[in-house]
Amino acid sequence: MISLKPYLQLTRPANLVTAVADILAGMAIASFTFSNLSPFWLILSTLGLYGGGVVMNDVFDAKLDAVERPERPIPSGKVKLASAALLGISLLFFGILAATIFSFQSGVVAIGIGILTIIYNRFAKHHAFLGPLTMGMCRGGNLILGMSVLPISFEKWGWISAIPIAYIFAITMISQDEVHGGKKRTLYTAALLYLAVLSVQLVIAVNKGNILLTIPFVVLHAWLIGRPLLNAIHNPIGPLIGKAVKAGVISLIVMNASWCMAFGLWPVALAVLALLPISMRLAKLFAVT
Repeated sequence: MISLKPYLQLTRPANLVTAVADILAGMAIASFTFSNLSPFWLILSTLGLYGGGVVMNDVFDAKLDAVERPERPIPSGKVKLASAALLGISLLFFGILAATIFSFQSGVVAIGIGILTIIYNRFAKHHAFLGPLTMGMCRGGNLILGMSVLPISFEKWGWISAIPIAYIFAITMISQDEVHGGKKRTLYTAALLYLAVLSVQLVIAVNKGNILLTIPFVVLHAWLIGRPLLNAIHNPIGPLIGKAVKAGVISLIVMNASWCMAFGLWPVALAVLALLPISMRLAKLFAVT
């Protein structure tokens, strides 16, 4: 009998929850009223795109993981390489299809995200600059996918997608050292990028007149990512860097909740924040990085 758990491990369930938070934040930025359920297609799309992307990550890294992480599903033999590749491709196709069902614009965005995931996994991943940049563009595209619920929002707020790009650039940059340890300079650079992200959110909250309600979310985010990052800076060994990476990924949910609150949609902000314990629980059962 085939066990489903190794296949679920490939999709990084805790990370999938953060992708859903991206969509909800993008919809909030676009000022969607959440008056109907049609954008559920966009949630299905991001589950497919993100799930397919991380599965293909393990497919392309199978040989490297056999040396550095032999316990993972593919090198351990729990999932055949061909089966994992089929799963990854199928999920990416499903993500693009679901987005296209919602709208042509969403389908185009989804295709772009799918292409970026392949570029990252096949070519850019192990490049010190292009790897973090491409991964960041995938996450920025995910926010844009949420905003595609009302494409008219692109012109005014599309630039906000640069913020998750910077944030994920920081996480991906330090994740390159989570196996063998890293340099403090890299961790300090990540800290500066984190600070820039938090600052932009506060500035937007001020301009939108929602600063008092947004501050607690931004402070919570700063605490969740700051503490493990400081620990890694003091002692940049692999395990501590891994914890900083894990905290950065999971805390994407809080960053997205901050976007929702900055744009004045406090019910959506609370709903997104409620995803945090779900993701944290899944992170205890399945690998995040």
